[in-house]
Parts: sequence; structure tokens; C-alpha cells
Amino acid sequence: MEVRWEKLTGPELKARAAEGALPILPIGSLEQHGPHLPVWTDSFIAHQVAVAAAESATDVPALVLPPLWTGLSEHHLPFGGTITLDYPTFHAVLRCVVRSLKAQGFQRLLILNGHGGNIEPLGVSVRELAHEFGMPVVTTTWPQAAPAEIAAILTTQPRIMHACEGETALWMALDPAQVRMDRLEEAAGANNEGVQAPPGFSRFYSFAERAPRTGVRGDPRAATAEKGKAMMEALAARIAAAMRDPVLWTMPEPVWKPSQE
Repeated sequence: MEVRWEKLTGPELKARAAEGALPILPIGSLEQHGPHLPVWTDSFIAHQVAVAAAESATDVPALVLPPLWTGLSEHHLPFGGTITLDYPTFHAVLRCVVRSLKAQGFQRLLILNGHGGNIEPLGVSVRELAHEFGMPVVTTTWPQAAPAEIAAILTTQPRIMHACEGETALWMALDPAQVRMDRLEEAAGANNEGVQAPPGFSRFYSFAERAPRTGVRGDPRAATAEKGKAMMEALAARIAAAMRDPVLWTMPEPVWKPSQE
């Protein structure tokens, strides 16, 4: 069964809503990923992971929307190639997506995020949207969906960083022509230097502070297509399991409204 929203017709999608299909919205960014990866990285990978999960969960009817291709990326502006939203616009776009889905009869939404700068904003947005529209709105960021599996696959870092071994490996598995192999050595310079707030404190960081030389954190030279394929398989399995988890899909409590007396 087709899982990509954009390949279906309006009547077909209305029928899928009536059948209780789960829409999945991939969300990423349009931002620099060093000298070796395209600025489309976060959006492309989130979409590919969503499609893989939907195709593997054959017992859970799912529909993958086209990716929301920009998020909150102010911290990447110094390196070029970055288009960013502010939070009110980001939330407003998500709200319009949820409102549209609800109007067509869909009763829940999974947002699959591929960009670290969206994590905290999404945490606020899904809470507000669930209450406003009275439907489960769930989000996960794909590196957080299978952290143990990812850590076991990578060899130079314990987790996904930025334009790193992991993201480069995924590109190699999905579309190797997009990796500028001749720039890997440049991308791998001293990329893990940079400032870090003390534990328990938070502030805005420009990536010019976090990865001042190339905008890369991690070592993409260790990436292989085999690692990327293994990560895709692990991610698809873990996200498919979440799609089946009833704990995630309970209805939110009714919105509190002040007395009209």
C-alpha cells in the first residue's frame, strides 16, 4: 500500500482518514552541513526514515507527508546556506497542518524530527496542539528513537552530532552521489572544539562557537554505506514499534476553559 501522501489523490486520502491512518510529518531544516553534505540533510533524512518506518509497519496504516523543510536554525546562519523560521511562524505552520488533518478526519499525528534545533520548540508545540485540537500529537527526533542501536553502529562517536559519521553514513546509504567525498578530510578538522555551558544552564549558541572551523561536529571520514543501512533498519523498527504503542496514542485531557458565569 502506498505510504507517501503526495502520490495519492484527494479521495484516496479521505478514504485513508476514514480507515484511521496515522499521518507522519517529517520535519527538518535547510541549513549548512559542512563542506561535504547538502543543506537538505535534516529534511531528507527525516523523510527517508519516516517512509522506511511506514513501509515496515504494515499492520499500522500510515501516510508520510512531504517534509517540512525549514525549522529553527538561527545558530547555523554564520556558515551560509541556511533558511530559518522563528518560533511563532514554526508553531503557526504546525498548527495549520494539524487543523487541516483534523478537518479531513485524521485523528492523530506523528511528527518525526531530524534537526536538533527543533527539539525544544516541538516539545512546546505538540503539547499546545494536542490540547487545542483534542487529538494525540506525538513527536520524536530520530537520533533519540534508537540511541543504543546507533551507538553500537558508530565507531568514532557515541551519538549523532552534525554532518558527522552518522549523517554522512546515512547519505552514503540513501544517495551517495550527494556526498562530496573530496571534502571529507577538510570536514573532519578539529570539529569538536567550542564552548559549552556548565551543567544545568542553557543559552543560545551559534555554531560558529560550537564548531568554529567548518560547522561540523564529529568525524565523517568513518562513515560507510553499511553503517547507514544498519541505522536505517534500526530506526525503521523502533519507530514502527512506537506507531503501535497504545501509550503514545491516548486522547489528551479536555482543555480547561474558564467559567462563563
